[in-house]
Amino acid sequence: MSKPIVTLATCAALPDLAEDDAGLPDALAARGIEPRIAVWDDPDVDWQDAGVVVMRSVDDYADRREEFIAWAESVPRLLNHADVVRWNTDKHYMLELQKRGMPVIPTVWLEPERNLSKHQVHTRFPAQGDFVVKPAISSGSRGSGRYTAVQARSRTAAIDHAMELLTRGRSVMVQRYLESVDRRGETALIYMNGLVSHAVEKEPMLHGPYRTEDSVAQEVAHARRATDEEWRVGEAVRGAVHGYIKDRLGRDEQLMYCRLDLVAGEDEKDFRVLEVSLVDASLYLSTTPGALENFADAIAARAFW
Repeated sequence: MSKPIVTLATCAALPDLAEDDAGLPDALAARGIEPRIAVWDDPDVDWQDAGVVVMRSVDDYADRREEFIAWAESVPRLLNHADVVRWNTDKHYMLELQKRGMPVIPTVWLEPERNLSKHQVHTRFPAQGDFVVKPAISSGSRGSGRYTAVQARSRTAAIDHAMELLTRGRSVMVQRYLESVDRRGETALIYMNGLVSHAVEKEPMLHGPYRTEDSVAQEVAHARRATDEEWRVGEAVRGAVHGYIKDRLGRDEQLMYCRLDLVAGEDEKDFRVLEVSLVDASLYLSTTPGALENFADAIAARAFW
């Protein structure tokens, strides 16, 4: 009997996968799978013959989102599903989570079709504290900047940042920066095939204004034990995500992987959803003993279905 094929989809900048995923092909081979690695936009790849396709470092999609979605829709056995890709690659998905009662960070949305003036953008920024300006379609921290509301130079830079994005036809998110991030970082909860795998603490990434699209802050993550409250919030958010997917597809769709990023609120007792990553999620496999094996087992379970 031939081995099942699993193709790990990556981007041209990381043709051999990101360092964190480097051990995955060997782990899959050890489970009786034929592992392959392919760049998602490589015209020479036959995705009809790619077996189960698992997205990994596909973080160049933001500037070519429609092309990326068209690719996703062309792959017969893509994990996660192409409908999930369409939804999760635009952070307007946070509005759906908010509608379903999830504790998201309050966000001001600036839309390019509104043709906002600099003054109108200025009036939509917070009056106090630090805040973040970022595009609704982006990967990681690309295109994001942190600003201080009461500093004229910083506020002007934030206006220029937002106007640059709007001029390019990109929706903009404005969110208050929660100071708890500087004190305790972010918590990432990682699930595989619906089961808890591990959690990590991510150090603060945004320390100043947006510079260039290529300026990406280096993620630093450490294994940690999430609190019962963090897991409770995570389960609620995961339930909301699955509820939306079921409503959208008309069926329950098991997610290959799901990473939920949480930050503590002002009193550090409640938690807010910062992001739900279902497409280009780093899973921090090298941070936690057993995490790589968990992922390989989860992929193998789908490959042998």
